[in-house]
Amino acid sequence: MNKPIAPRYRIGIDVGGTFTDLFLLDQKSGAVARHKLPSTPGEPRLAPLAGIREILAQVSAGGAEVAFTGLGTTVATNALLERKGAVTGLITTEGFRDLLEIARQKRPHTFDPFVSKVEPLVPRQLRREVAERMLADGSVLTPLDREALRGVIDQLLADGVESIAICFLNSYANPAHEETAAAMVRERWPEGHVAVSAEVLPEFREYERLSSTVVNAYLTPSTRDYFHGFERDVAALGIGPRPFVMNSGGGVIAPAVAARRPIDTLFSGPSGGVSGAVYVATAAGYPDIITFDMGGTSTDVCLVRDGRPQLSHARVINGFPLKAAALDVHTVGAGGSSIAAVDAGGMLRVGPHSAGSKPGPACYGLGGSEPTVTDANVVLGRLNPEYLLGGALKIDAARSRAAIEARIAQPKGLDVAAAAAAMLAIADTNMAQALRFVSVERGLDPRDFVLVAFGGAGPLHAASVARELGVGGVLIPYSPGVLCAMGVLTKDMQMDFSRTRILGEDARDCGALVGTIYRELEQKARDEFGRDDDAAGAVVIERSADTRYAGQNHELSVAVPLGEIDAAAVAAVRENFHRAHEELYGYRSPERTLEFVTYRVKAARAIAKHDLARVPPIQRAGALAPSARRRVYFDATDGAGGGYVDCPVFDRAQMIEGDAIDGPAIVEQMDTTTVIPPGFNARVDAALNLFMKG
Repeated sequence: MNKPIAPRYRIGIDVGGTFTDLFLLDQKSGAVARHKLPSTPGEPRLAPLAGIREILAQVSAGGAEVAFTGLGTTVATNALLERKGAVTGLITTEGFRDLLEIARQKRPHTFDPFVSKVEPLVPRQLRREVAERMLADGSVLTPLDREALRGVIDQLLADGVESIAICFLNSYANPAHEETAAAMVRERWPEGHVAVSAEVLPEFREYERLSSTVVNAYLTPSTRDYFHGFERDVAALGIGPRPFVMNSGGGVIAPAVAARRPIDTLFSGPSGGVSGAVYVATAAGYPDIITFDMGGTSTDVCLVRDGRPQLSHARVINGFPLKAAALDVHTVGAGGSSIAAVDAGGMLRVGPHSAGSKPGPACYGLGGSEPTVTDANVVLGRLNPEYLLGGALKIDAARSRAAIEARIAQPKGLDVAAAAAAMLAIADTNMAQALRFVSVERGLDPRDFVLVAFGGAGPLHAASVARELGVGGVLIPYSPGVLCAMGVLTKDMQMDFSRTRILGEDARDCGALVGTIYRELEQKARDEFGRDDDAAGAVVIERSADTRYAGQNHELSVAVPLGEIDAAAVAAVRENFHRAHEELYGYRSPERTLEFVTYRVKAARAIAKHDLARVPPIQRAGALAPSARRRVYFDATDGAGGGYVDCPVFDRAQMIEGDAIDGPAIVEQMDTTTVIPPGFNARVDAALNLFMKG
């Protein structure tokens, strides 16, 4: 009788715009495997599935030996940015048909007369009204006109909508009308997609709730097919345990949850990178960091204090306001495939347009003719001029040179090297500005933080960005190019729940009312995990509340104690708020009344994890020696006087604890290349991280 195969491998996947990364852990031996392959934007499920097959082949294993599969993906983000979602209809309160278009009347580009207003995801002819009205206290002013609602539903279905969003005024206070409307839509259209604001976002501020609900409805049809399809495809590989999906808030969720709430996956990919960076940096003794994730299409940065990433509950993507829990990641359109061009005014610009993976940079030889940041790094000798990905991706350096010469050097009257260096300088400045946004512009000194550089291109540019920003040092993990994929393996199941009800601390029975709300949210969390999660372990609850001084229009989120909300708990929340207010605004007003506004619960269930910071020891005979030498260009700001320098090239796989390298030098590995400029030095720590300092 054959002995059943015991699952032993854990696989994390990160699907980026250019490459798909995989990280495999053997939880029995601690051995790891890493893999990168080009993404398949046209069929986003193909690359991760091919990657699973290929990385399992590396370790001679089959699907039955896989214990965990986690996916970080940009599928929802890309559908929103490229406006490739569903034809969506909207049912809203009579008189509020145009709220989606009126918005907040804010003009983010006040002095730019050429800025075009973002077109709403639902055109006016598909926005329909129905008579009903809830008051802010949850009482009914106007009953729901069910007969009119039936006509509205029939009209939208006749118009060919693929998804319907329902958002009524003040439904966060009483969802009865929305629940009735949703039931009527589902009865008339059982196979349809319906997003209800009281389920998506039971919070106040009407426009943001409407926008979030519409985005969820717009994304649901395509992302639901994607997540359910991925789950089926993983099972078809012989993998028994169902996969998980990285959410925006730094946890993982079941595919069924991601399918219902694609709004929670819009920052799925960056969330995995932040999680991996926090894991590695904390293990190395650096709790205060700024993450620097530079991939092929964009660069994501996030500030982390005391090992806890900053969290945001309100974001704007491509002009669409969203309210959903997400790590506070700031993104700029600068990556390895970012295209450089000379504009009509003769200015050199880099990004945000990207060549992606196909056709990709000119050096890939896949038909790309536009010069990219990768091409500049090839021309300047910073990247291997013959191949990338440890030899898996052959490149043509002559194509890089030709593209930069034709599109940049000649129009600007520069030689090719100077043009390539200018491209990198602009890209580095753009990325440094993103780091300033999350640090200096929030009153924090970058010198108090360590920059954790990862992604396929992060270590290439980290030293230049660190010098411009003045950070305390640069930590480059052992596997920087696949850190986002590794980060998926560090997280627990996690979901966020919220509800708005404005209560002054002096209101009668304030503590009892607040306690009731938290108990209801916590029960909802347990019910949700019971429906969608069969992982072992108890649900762990964290409470917070958006609070403010009475009369203020914006809130601060502060921790709320577990248990009964008695006078001591209210006093603790009050002190937490005073402290947060003073830290952010420089003062506190203890004489003013505190208001509870929105109540939040973060629920988590533990998933078995293993030590990912431990790296198997490397055996090496003798001292560290270069594996090659090549000419690398550094400009005057790098301390080399400007020009090509004969540079040693080291193999990261041969570096052990205590190794030290003085710049200029290049460190190559399968998933990235690290540039150590003149004036910088790097040392390998016990976990084989590379710590670089200027």
